[in-house]
Amino acid sequence: MNKFVRTLLLLCAVPFLFSCGPKGDSDNKEGKLQYQPQQNIVEVMTLRRTDFQQQILSNGTLSAVRKAALCFPSGGVLSGVYAANGQRVSRGAVLARLDRGDLALSLRSAELAMEKAELDLLDVLAGQGYAVSDTASVPAEVMKVAQMRSGYASARNALSRARFDMAGAALTAPFSGRVADLQCKQFDRVGSEPFCTLVDDSAFDVDFSAMEGEYASLQPGLEVRVYPFGSDAPVEGKITSVNPLIDKNGQVAVRARIAGAAGLVDGMHVRVIVQRSVPGQLVVPKSAVVIRDNLDVLFTYTDDGKAHWTYVNILASNADSHVVIANVARGARLEEGDRVIVSGNLNLADESEVVLAKP
Repeated sequence: MNKFVRTLLLLCAVPFLFSCGPKGDSDNKEGKLQYQPQQNIVEVMTLRRTDFQQQILSNGTLSAVRKAALCFPSGGVLSGVYAANGQRVSRGAVLARLDRGDLALSLRSAELAMEKAELDLLDVLAGQGYAVSDTASVPAEVMKVAQMRSGYASARNALSRARFDMAGAALTAPFSGRVADLQCKQFDRVGSEPFCTLVDDSAFDVDFSAMEGEYASLQPGLEVRVYPFGSDAPVEGKITSVNPLIDKNGQVAVRARIAGAAGLVDGMHVRVIVQRSVPGQLVVPKSAVVIRDNLDVLFTYTDDGKAHWTYVNILASNADSHVVIANVARGARLEEGDRVIVSGNLNLADESEVVLAKP
C-alpha cells in the first residue's frame, strides 16, 4: 500500500516540476502588450464655389385639377347605370340614365306642334303673296311677324325645351376622368343630390405651407418634388402661385402643379421639397461639420499632415449639404481651394495628426 501511494505522489509531482521551469523568449514576447499608435484616417475634399440646391421642406395635400359632383337635373328612377367607382370614362360618355317616359311623350308632342307650326307659317306667307317654295326671299321683318302669328316661334322654343329635358334624363361626363362616390344601382330613385363625382387625375394641384422667413425664396416657376408618404419615388412639378399674405400661424400658402402618376389620388397627403439653385456658394457635406464648444466647426487639412480647427457659420442646409462661411468673429478663415476633412473627424482636435485614406 505504501509503495502505491509513493508512486502516485511521484506521478503528480512531475508536471509541476516541468511547469516551474524557465520560459523561453517566445513566451515572453507573446505575453507583452505591443503599443500601436492610433491613426486618424480621414477623407478630404477641395473646397470650391458651386451651385447650392436650397430646399424648403413641407407637407401638402393633393387636389385633382378638375373635380365635379354630377347630378341629374330632375329626379326619377334609374333605368341603367353604366359606370363604376374607379372606372375611367371619356368626355360625353353616358354614366346613367333615368326612366322618363313622360319626357319622351313631351318631346313627341313638341315635335308634332312644330310640324303644324311650320305649315301655319307657310299659310301666313302665302296669304301675303310670297312663294312658299322660296322663303329665303322673304324680308327679315316680314318673316319675324309671320313666325309670331303662326305660332312657329313658340313651337320652336317648346321643342328646344323638350329636347333639353330629354337630354337631362341621361347623365354624361363633362370631361374625361375617373368615377368616384357612386353608390346608386339600377332601379334606385334619385333626386337632386349628387349621383357621383368625376375626378380628372391627369394633373394635381399641391397645396402646402411655408414659413414666413422662406417667403422671399418662393416664386412661381420654382421646381418642386412631391413624395407620397411611404414612397421614395418623386413626382416633379412647379410652383404656380404664392399667396402674398402671412396667416396667423406665420405661414404662407403655396400651390404647385404636378402631372398625374400611378398611385396619386385626390386628397392624398404628400411630402413636398422646393428646390432653388443658389450659385457661387461654399458647399460641404453635412458630415464635414461637427460641434466643438457648442459651435459649428470643420477641419481643414494641410501638407504638414495635421487637421486645423476652423469655426464656421451655416447659412443654409438641404438634405445632405451645408453652405458655410468662416466665423470671422472667432478669427476663422476659410477660402476656396482649402482641403476640408469630410470623414474621420468626429474625434479630432486642433492640430491632430491625420492620415489621408487611400483612394
